[in-house]
Amino acid sequence: MPDKKKILVIQPIHKAGIELLDNNPNFEYEIVEDFKIENLKSKITDCDAISIRTAKLTSEVINLGKKLKIISRHGVGYDNIDLDASKKKNIVIAITATANAVAVSEHVMFMLLNISKRKNMYDNTVRLGNFSERNKLPKTIELWKKNILIVGFGRIGQNLIKRCLGFEMNVFVYDPFVSKEIVEKLGGKKVEDLKESVKSMDAISLHMPLNEKTKNLINYNLIKNMKKNCIIINAARGGIINEHDLDKALNKELIFGAGLDVFEKEPPDKNNPLLKNNKVFLSPHTAAFTEDCMIRMAKETVQNIIDFFEKKLDKSKLVNL
Repeated sequence: MPDKKKILVIQPIHKAGIELLDNNPNFEYEIVEDFKIENLKSKITDCDAISIRTAKLTSEVINLGKKLKIISRHGVGYDNIDLDASKKKNIVIAITATANAVAVSEHVMFMLLNISKRKNMYDNTVRLGNFSERNKLPKTIELWKKNILIVGFGRIGQNLIKRCLGFEMNVFVYDPFVSKEIVEKLGGKKVEDLKESVKSMDAISLHMPLNEKTKNLINYNLIKNMKKNCIIINAARGGIINEHDLDKALNKELIFGAGLDVFEKEPPDKNNPLLKNNKVFLSPHTAAFTEDCMIRMAKETVQNIIDFFEKKLDKSKLVNL
């Protein structure tokens, strides 16, 4: 590599990733904590690569990247990056395809267990000194032998199925892009009709990107076909579930509960009714925020950039534009 490549690290990442750059003489970097558009516009002109987490990378910014060759996403979603602008400039987009599957699938189980066991209600009963009222509490739900539908069967979905099978759940998979053979090999059963399959599910977990086809995929018309004891978990992308419809369905007791790690708008507006709905278990888009996962993601984000310039980047890390 004849000259040093400059990397713009937009938003800090774990030091484990930065150390890869410190130890490689072919790269220099700048960490950018102020990711307002005007600041990014002033810094992007001379960089060869970008590492980015959740900040917005608009066409206005991307078009100024005269030397920009690769955008490496710290995560698997890329809806914060203008894909059209990247494609027009032949800029590669890479993701941390292998880093967060364990953390997110564990978070789904964490949410599923907390909702089914009514964690908040039971915990508060003890803390408020109402232990003797325990027999009056609503009953909880077992996961054993229950049906769960995994919608989207990439790396996270394929990690989740192992954990569901550990609880002896019956696992069904909806993913038009994954073969029946792969699903069955991992212990699941593939379904072809989403609307029909949700009718018999006790839990549904979403694992797909947000796009025109998946936006508002879970809406009131679909939810009203579900069982009253069904739990919906979304640790993928906000907007896949119509939040207004979800709140309405929960208030009408059409389903048992929901777990949301992602929202249509982040942070959600203070007047978002789901914030006051006690049938929803919430987390602030932190499913992948384990210490272990942050180390893996930082390393993979940086390694993707290094591998790209060394012409050995695994194609499975690339976004298909």
